[in-house]
Amino acid sequence: MRFSSETSSGGVTEQLFTLPFTFGEIPGVLWTPDGACGTRPLILMGHGGGQHKKTPGIVARAQRFAAECGFAVAAVDAPAHGDRPRTEAHDRLIGEMRERMRTGGDVAPVLAEVHGLIAGQSVPEWRAVVDAVQQLDHVGAGPVGYWGLSLGCGLGVPFVASEPRVRAAVLGLNGAETSAEAAARITVPLEFLVQWDDERVPRAASLALFDAFASAEKTLHANPGHHGEVPAFELDSSLRFFTRHMG
Repeated sequence: MRFSSETSSGGVTEQLFTLPFTFGEIPGVLWTPDGACGTRPLILMGHGGGQHKKTPGIVARAQRFAAECGFAVAAVDAPAHGDRPRTEAHDRLIGEMRERMRTGGDVAPVLAEVHGLIAGQSVPEWRAVVDAVQQLDHVGAGPVGYWGLSLGCGLGVPFVASEPRVRAAVLGLNGAETSAEAAARITVPLEFLVQWDDERVPRAASLALFDAFASAEKTLHANPGHHGEVPAFELDSSLRFFTRHMG
C-alpha cells in the first residue's frame, strides 16, 4: 500500500493510497481521527454507480464515522469507476442502462448485469484492502463493518457473504436479481434501505432481497422518494447501528 497524500480537516485525517493487485492498482482513501493510535473498528464504504471513492456523500459519512465514533473508514474506486479504466463490456452495459433510463425502459436487468460483471473483481479487491489497512498501526485488526447503497450494495452483498471479518452491514437500494443467493448466506446484523418510489429498482425486488437475508437481526428502513433521495437522517441511524455492533 502506497500513500500519495495526507490532509486533515475537522479532526479527521484523510490519506489517499494505491494498492497493487492482480487486476491493476486499486485507488483508495482512508479516513481516521487525527492522531489515531491503536486498534479501532474499520468501516468499508461502497459508492454508487457512476460515482467514486470521494463522492460527496461518501466523504460526509466518512468524516462523521471518524470524528464522532473514532472509526477508520476506507473507500475505493469500484472497477470501471473513478480512476479505474473501463472495458468495452462496461461501456456497452452503462450505455444501455442510460438509454433505458432516458426512454423509461426497464433498467433492473441491465443494472443486475452491471453489478454481476463488476462483483467478480471487486470482492477479492475488498479482501486485499482489509488485509492491507488492518496492518496499519493506527487501524489494526479490529471489527469490520460494510456500508453500501445501489452499486455499493450490489458489490457488498457477495463480499459480506464471503468475508467473516465483517460483523455488521448497512445495505440498500438494490434488488434480488443477482444478490439473492449470496444474501441467503449473510447472518450479520443488517440495516436495509428502500426508497419506496425508486425508479431504478422495483419495490418488489428490494423487498425480495431484504427477505433473502438470513440475518436474525435485520431492519427495513423504507422512505418515500426516488433512488437518489435517501433522507439525511438515515446517516444518524447508520452511526447508531455501527456503534452498537462495533463499539
